[in-house]
Amino acid sequence: MGNNDSFGEGKVLYAVTDGIATVTLNRPEKLNALDKAMWIGLAEAIQQADLDHDLRCIILRGAGEKAMGPGADIGEFETARANAEQATEYGQIMHHTMAAIRDCRHPVVAQIHGLCVGGALELAIMCDIRICGESSRFGVPINRLGLTMAYPEIEALINLVGRSTALEILFEARVFGAAEAKDKGLVNRVVADDQVAGEAAATAARIAAGAPLVNRWHKAFANRVMTGLHTPQPVGEADVVDSYAAFDTEDFNTGFRAFLAKSTPVFKGR
Repeated sequence: MGNNDSFGEGKVLYAVTDGIATVTLNRPEKLNALDKAMWIGLAEAIQQADLDHDLRCIILRGAGEKAMGPGADIGEFETARANAEQATEYGQIMHHTMAAIRDCRHPVVAQIHGLCVGGALELAIMCDIRICGESSRFGVPINRLGLTMAYPEIEALINLVGRSTALEILFEARVFGAAEAKDKGLVNRVVADDQVAGEAAATAARIAAGAPLVNRWHKAFANRVMTGLHTPQPVGEADVVDSYAAFDTEDFNTGFRAFLAKSTPVFKGR
């Protein structure tokens, strides 16, 4: 696996530096509007990251600073999503991609510049942490297109912001600003527009400095306790036992000994 790759007809870029992968939606001439090739390519990029044991964190962003994305490429509706049968097939591709982000073992940080609407917002809410600029805008105005949000996406939205706020976003179909997005719980952090990339990089670096196995376990535990389609069974005894497996790792011994010695631990992911 190379440190620099592209997927989805070059519309998704993949680069790794110092254990941090940056996955870029690369269609700036269309403000990174999502077409089928991008959905497929993004899944492939995330799956490549998931297989990389040495990776510590992933940053997902859109090319340029105008938009993470305006949502779907509406031009595809006449050809690829013209009826329920086609939409179901297309939706399965989308859900596969979103599940890849949600289930990827590495932490994923969304670096949001500008517009983050529709499908782009659906991708962002699958990430673990979302950082945006002060001028970023958000929304899911699909009722203006006569479309519904499918179960996997609405599950993720409700898990993030709650039922009433999710329905407010869907019913009103407004595009709103970063401060309101922060108030609703859609984003974790709002910074000046020119600081988004730096803050996302600093966040990824802080994550990468921690024990990678522990970060992966914490993500898996968080996914496990969420209620919804992908967690049909409550947490059981075996899950509780798994939550103590970290104590048998080399990184645990490294971490607590470094703490006692007041030194900086160097974790190896073992």
